[in-house]
Amino acid sequence: MAKPQIKHNPRTQQVWEDLDRYREFVQDYGYRFNEADLYNFRSYAFQQFNKFAQGKTAKNMWDEDTRRFASRF
Repeated sequence: MAKPQIKHNPRTQQVWEDLDRYREFVQDYGYRFNEADLYNFRSYAFQQFNKFAQGKTAKNMWDEDTRRFASRF
């Protein structure tokens, strides 16, 4: 008898890769990470990630927060 081979679904692999890229984007740009926001176009963080993935300029929240908190002191 032949040993059964497990074939990975390419869609599943793409979801895991997208989730890793989304997590890296969130850390680099200062957004809240929530796995449920992946592919959720109502989420502001995913909207910015989508812009970033298309090569457009995404809003960097680290810069926004620095600017906002620097004016307090």
